[in-house]
Amino acid sequence: MKKIICLIGGLLLPLAAFASGLDQLKAFLETTHSARGSFVQSVANKSGRKPQQSAGSFVMARPGKFRWQYDKPYEQLLVSDGEKLWSFDPDLNQVTVKKLGRALGSSPAALLAGGDLEGHFVLKDAGQAGGVDMVDATPKAADGGFERMRIGFRDNLPRVMEIHDNFGQVTTLIFVEFHSNPALSKDEFKFSPPKGADVVGE
Repeated sequence: MKKIICLIGGLLLPLAAFASGLDQLKAFLETTHSARGSFVQSVANKSGRKPQQSAGSFVMARPGKFRWQYDKPYEQLLVSDGEKLWSFDPDLNQVTVKKLGRALGSSPAALLAGGDLEGHFVLKDAGQAGGVDMVDATPKAADGGFERMRIGFRDNLPRVMEIHDNFGQVTTLIFVEFHSNPALSKDEFKFSPPKGADVVGE
């Protein structure tokens, strides 16, 4: 009997290991309610010039809360408390504020911070690339701000995101670290404009 159980277990393990990208996306959304990590980003355009490189860190919690920090080569901070989105440029000492609303549902941040993905995106498996299982996400809304997005999963966690905008520009995010469900403070999703900053928006 034990041999039979071991045999069945051995057969099931490969099935789990080869879960599709959509299966892993679903598992990620069901089991990961918050995350902390770091990333490197490159932006390439049709001109063929050397891609722009940047790096930073992030914290997110569903629904709709995140803190996205660019550290190199230029500092920039994006903070959402689930209702408002602040964008802070230290070099300009300027803060832009807007309501999150539908913007989250039709943006790349939706795949990390939550939202009605099937309501806002057409999702489909896109095979494997570089050892990760890919999912293609195409915005249903014409004003989504980008043409399509691809996200790669391994072990039910996102490892890479590739965003194609409407101008032929491709942004690639590689998650160097991605920690699921860490203990987070509510203060991480609060933002107060620095003294003397120019505040624009709602």
